[in-house]
Amino acid sequence: MANLFDVRKKFLENPYTIKNVRQDFSDWHRGRPYFALWAIDVDCAAVQQQVQAADQHLADFLLDGYCRQPHVTLGISGFLSDQPQCTDNYSASDFEADISALKSACIPPFEIEIGFLASFSSAPFFHIHDSGNHLDALHQILHSMIYGEREQYIPHVTVGLYSDTWNTEMVDHRLNAFPQGSVTRCLISRISLMRYKASEIGGKLVTIADYDLRQGALQWRQPLPVMPDSFQATLMRDI
Repeated sequence: MANLFDVRKKFLENPYTIKNVRQDFSDWHRGRPYFALWAIDVDCAAVQQQVQAADQHLADFLLDGYCRQPHVTLGISGFLSDQPQCTDNYSASDFEADISALKSACIPPFEIEIGFLASFSSAPFFHIHDSGNHLDALHQILHSMIYGEREQYIPHVTVGLYSDTWNTEMVDHRLNAFPQGSVTRCLISRISLMRYKASEIGGKLVTIADYDLRQGALQWRQPLPVMPDSFQATLMRDI
């Protein structure tokens, strides 16, 4: 995983941030309504305070209406669909393979530290320290390779999205002015399969299922849209 020095260097290599815009993204989703990812839900009071403070500090640069709750993305899965002709879909069999891999890995609960404010070209974020490299191990299991190389994984909590092509040196100066003393420690005992509406930018995440790292058990929050009821019942019985 990249360190903060490398992250800052890469951010400043580009003279401007990436502008995010509100649109339907129909060329991307092609009518498929939901996009899935594996993530850690860190939507607790302490992290909310960190994110809200950074959001206010960077408000001049950020796109209005970002409402995605604090989370740590572990792996990008794909569009929830069972049409095999699309390589960027996430099907019931893909989900079953992920659960099988998680059970084989036997990754125990672990602690992370959510600390320093940094930035990608498209979004500011809080950097995460994971001394045991558990996040990287989960990323290697859960991230679909069609969405990029795994070695570039930088665990983070997104603050928001840039609303324009801002000068990166100017943004970096604002980032450096943010009080960096607060660190939030979180004990991670479960990870979640989540989805969001593909036609919205920065929309809310909805949890489909939680996987308990300690027990190796799956708890459903809502049906997986692409999974037949009989398949889901079988999977629940086997886990």
